[in-house]
Amino acid sequence: MKKGINIWSFQSGMTIAECIAMANDAGYDGIELSLDEEGELSLNSGEKEVLRIKRIAEDEGIEIASLATGLYWKYPVTSSDPGIRQKSKDIVKKQLAIAAYLGTDGILVVPGAVAGFDPKGEVVQYDVAYNRALEAFTELKAEAESAKISICLENVWNKFLLSPLEMRDFVDKINSPYVGVYLDVGNIIYTGYPEHWIRILGKRIRKVHFKDFRRSVGTLEGFVDLLAGDVNFPEVIRALNEVGYDDYVTAEMIPNYTYHTNQIIYNTSRSMDRILGR
Repeated sequence: MKKGINIWSFQSGMTIAECIAMANDAGYDGIELSLDEEGELSLNSGEKEVLRIKRIAEDEGIEIASLATGLYWKYPVTSSDPGIRQKSKDIVKKQLAIAAYLGTDGILVVPGAVAGFDPKGEVVQYDVAYNRALEAFTELKAEAESAKISICLENVWNKFLLSPLEMRDFVDKINSPYVGVYLDVGNIIYTGYPEHWIRILGKRIRKVHFKDFRRSVGTLEGFVDLLAGDVNFPEVIRALNEVGYDDYVTAEMIPNYTYHTNQIIYNTSRSMDRILGR
């Protein structure tokens, strides 16, 4: 398995080039970039700007592990607003296009939500959310197949697709080799066991996020440094090996919760080496 770091793990204000250089210095094989609404890599970015970023990574000897985005919380594909649903699908298409320029093979997609983190936000009837998401990704699979880039649906705190059986069946209904799962082991700990999800989802897993979480805290503050929470990493690695997973495991840390420097980048690299037996 290859070792990656998500760009959200770095202190805010750093350029993509600075993050890539630090990822290389810290010993990562790759970095997961993020598509933003505005900024250095955004919905407005064209081929020229994206290829410049690709060259920076190539010069550093760092792969682009995958392409994430936080925009699906603002534009969920399960929204009752048809305009927002269309915007969400357009973001998927933009992600696929930029991922192709970057030369990466997977994009992180939040598969909608019954409810998000905003207490004043919309709460969507569960079965309605399910049908909207299923319709959207069944439509979008042709785009992913054409690009030969996987849409990787992440398990997040969205009150939706809450079990590995449900996630498995949802992906199987879409029925595409280019629509799979982005498994976040830390997100599962609140309600279950990532090793169960891994063995049930098997080959449907396209990418993996490493986070750690303490159940006793039970809130966002429960996310802690790797090896400091309740994720059973030896069992996670055994399960990943059992199902034949050999792609990126990418750490997604939240630096401002613990640090005021980028020391978390280096600490996390060492922890991942220990987890992966390097």
